[in-house]
Amino acid sequence: MAPMPRHRPVMRSALGRVRGLGPARAGAHHWQAERISALALVPLTLWFVGSVLARLGADQPAVAGWIARPWNAALLLALIALTFQHAVLGLQVVYEDYIHRKAVLATAILLTRFLALLLGLAAAVAVLKLAVTAPH
Repeated sequence: MAPMPRHRPVMRSALGRVRGLGPARAGAHHWQAERISALALVPLTLWFVGSVLARLGADQPAVAGWIARPWNAALLLALIALTFQHAVLGLQVVYEDYIHRKAVLATAILLTRFLALLLGLAAAVAVLKLAVTAPH
């Protein structure tokens, strides 16, 4: 005869069992951060696209001189930071929807954050190098 499975009596209500589970606690902050970064990216992206279009055909020293202006360098750095932050937030949501193994999920999120940080720093260094070395 097969042994009887052991069942533990549940002494909590259904609401008590689900309370504290799922993304409800951190989900609102994540959702807000995505929306705020998206809203901030709209004017920054429009400014960037317009600026690039206005400089089509310009030589490298002219573009470097444009980047060397403090407001342009600051806006470019903000665009870089917000773009990578927004990408990380969005990719994390995709990972959480499609990766079900916790170890793989944590690894994917960690690698994405590391890669975004590395690429963001490289882009920021490029902007700062152009801003500092450009002829004024």
